Amino acid sequence: MQLTQARRSVAEACRVMAFAGLATDVLGHVSFRLGPDELLVRCRGPQDKGLLFTTPDDVHLVRFDGRNEVPAGYTMPSELPIHVEVMRSRPAVNAVVHAHPQATVMADLAGLRLRPIIGAYNIPAMRMAHDGIPVYPRAVLIRRAELAVEMLAAMGRSPVCVLRGHGLVTSGTTIAEAVIRALNVESLARVVLRVAQAGGHPPDLPDEDIAELPDLGSALNEENLWRYHLARLNRAKLGLQKSGQ
Repeated sequence: MQLTQARRSVAEACRVMAFAGLATDVLGHVSFRLGPDELLVRCRGPQDKGLLFTTPDDVHLVRFDGRNEVPAGYTMPSELPIHVEVMRSRPAVNAVVHAHPQATVMADLAGLRLRPIIGAYNIPAMRMAHDGIPVYPRAVLIRRAELAVEMLAAMGRSPVCVLRGHGLVTSGTTIAEAVIRALNVESLARVVLRVAQAGGHPPDLPDEDIAELPDLGSALNEENLWRYHLARLNRAKLGLQKSGQ
């Protein structure tokens, strides 16, 4: 992906997350691997208006080794170690999302595990839950590499990790995959939370039902869904081409 397009894609991802409610203000960031030891990440600018209004000008190149310079007035995310350590430890990961989705945080704090209680309603979310959605149990800002490594230990082999009292980290081979995984975790968390609020105690989906649920493929689960989210932004006049950036 060319630098210009990559910066635009990171900015669009931030807008998609915010418009979907995963990042309600200035907190949260998206990154994209640009080389073996560098990434693009959403930074906070001097006139920052929040993730919903991110532009490519807010997306800057940083190095894994910490020898970073961003334009005057911009600051890198304090939790940059999340992105660096996930990419450093997982060569196949090209994108990392850190968000603060409310239902995900509330469900975990309520002691509700994100279990595979749904099926065809959201198959990718069910599969993540069936594999197990891990939780990092410390409600801290992950500002140091040591804390990011600790988080990765909790994350295990999963592409996602709930941060207790904090938020969510997701990863993917593409920006769209990482963001959609975050959206799917939050979708499942909303169901789990509302079912519990209604007094329900559903069992996990039985194996025979799981066996009936196909992999609908990346075209439906990622490409089409990503176009939908970008179209929603455009319809709300929040797409980059509508905002002058």
